[in-house]
Formats: sequence, structure tokens, C-alpha cells
Amino acid sequence: MEENSVENVAAAELRQFIERIERLEEEKAAIQSDIKDVMGEAKGRGYDTKAIRTIIRLRKKDANERLEEESILQTYMAALGME
Repeated sequence: MEENSVENVAAAELRQFIERIERLEEEKAAIQSDIKDVMGEAKGRGYDTKAIRTIIRLRKKDANERLEEESILQTYMAALGME
């Protein structure tokens, strides 16, 4: 009988994890929709959304990581005659 109660507790705990994840997924979808709306607003005002996304991606990195990435990119572009 004790094994059955352990299974019930495990099932209840699993259900709680799943429900929490489902709620977070709903919140994530709402936030993604909000971001899409803001990007649409920026585009409507004449801003380049691709550039905005690039800036956001770069701002997530620290300065050294960003400089290293830019240096490698310039080296590759020079090697391909793109500069």
C-alpha cells in the first residue's frame, strides 16, 4: 500500500511541474507577441528591425566577446576580399 502512495505523490509532483511549465509557456507566448508588436511599431516608425535585433543580440554579450567576434568577422571578410 505504501508503494501506491509514493506513486501518487510522484504523479502529483509531476503534474505540478507540467502545469508550471505550461503556465510559463503561455507567458512566454504573450511576451513574444508583445516583442513582435514593439518591433512592428519600430518598423512603422521607419527603423530597421534587422539592425535592432542585431543590436539586442550584441548587447547581451560582454565587450571582450563582442570585440573578438567583430575582429574575427573582419579577418574573414578581408580574406574573402569583402573589405
